[in-house]
Amino acid sequence: MKPAVDDPYPTLRWSLRADEIESESFRTIDTECATIRQSMPLPLWRIARRLIHTTADPSIADTLHFRNNPVECGLEALSRKAPLFCDSTMIRSGISLSRLRQVNPAYEPGDLHCFIKDPDIIENSKETGHTRAICSAEKAKRIGILEGSIVLIGNAPLALARIAEYILQDGIRPSLVIGMPVGFVNVVESKQLLAKCDVPQIVIDGRRGGSPLAVATLHAIIESAH
Repeated sequence: MKPAVDDPYPTLRWSLRADEIESESFRTIDTECATIRQSMPLPLWRIARRLIHTTADPSIADTLHFRNNPVECGLEALSRKAPLFCDSTMIRSGISLSRLRQVNPAYEPGDLHCFIKDPDIIENSKETGHTRAICSAEKAKRIGILEGSIVLIGNAPLALARIAEYILQDGIRPSLVIGMPVGFVNVVESKQLLAKCDVPQIVIDGRRGGSPLAVATLHAIIESAH
């Protein structure tokens, strides 16, 4: 839609395309956050920059933790078409299949697993009194998709805590855990539990997180495949 001739907002750049907006946003971040950029290897900066872009908040870079070579391990997992376990439908919907296929063309929608709306999960939650997120993590272990997988948690801290328990107690080894639940209850504790796990992981400290940030992190990892 073209602006009116007597446009009351003459500083708005109406003709910019979406890709141009993203490119200019990244250039702005690179300039304004030069000190942060210079302190990080490029693969980690790509993640920090993507999260700064998602939140419009450079301070989020100070809360990021990268443990046990997460980018390298994540790309290796993607290259062999590892399953992805998501704690929310928002994450599953947000992950770009076309981007996954840049690393491995064989990826299909069925490789992205989210059980939160499954009838058996709903029933199990009612019977046990556990959250559906916990029941989903338990199902993921039961059907064997956590081993070697990429785990993305952006909403449910108890799902992250349960998976951390599986790592610590049962020896389950995901290839990468993106641990970014958000909120005020169980969030900090679940991230602290994950920090005890000797698996590749990317975590946002404290209460911050969210499904969009978990998705942005995965997409930023894929940028390093090229």
